[in-house]
Order: sequence, then structure tokens, then C-alpha cells
Amino acid sequence: MNIADYDKALYYTHRSQWDNLLILMVRTQDDFLSKKIEHFLHAYNFDHDYTMIEQNLYTLLRYIDHASAPDIQEEALPFT
Repeated sequence: MNIADYDKALYYTHRSQWDNLLILMVRTQDDFLSKKIEHFLHAYNFDHDYTMIEQNLYTLLRYIDHASAPDIQEEALPFT
């Protein structure tokens, strides 16, 4: 898991840098992130229904939020 990939995905999505998002899709080791980016970019380029584009965008953003959140179990462990 590379937190930088999630930060980049969020930044590229926010700035509408689709070329950089495509490059990130190819280079990331996170298969789920890659698939979410692929679905969003496909919908953005080929879907004429705005609700599908919006749905894929929100799915991507929810995954980025979920994957970049700190693990609750790791926070609960005491320092040794």
C-alpha cells in the first residue's frame, strides 16, 4: 500500500489532470485503485449519461478515502 498513490489520485482528480491519472492507473500496485480509475476514465470519456460519470467519480473518491484512512487497530496498539 502506497499512500502517495492515493494522494496523487485525489490531486489529479481534483485538478482534472486525466493524463496523469491514466499514468497513475498503469503504475500503481493497488489493483482496486487501478480498476476504479479505469472505470471513472472510461465513463468520463465515453458515457453520455452524467449520472454514470458522477457515480464512478464518487466510487473512486470513496475508495481513495477508505484506502488512505489509518487503520484503527494500528492506532490501538500500545508502544513497546
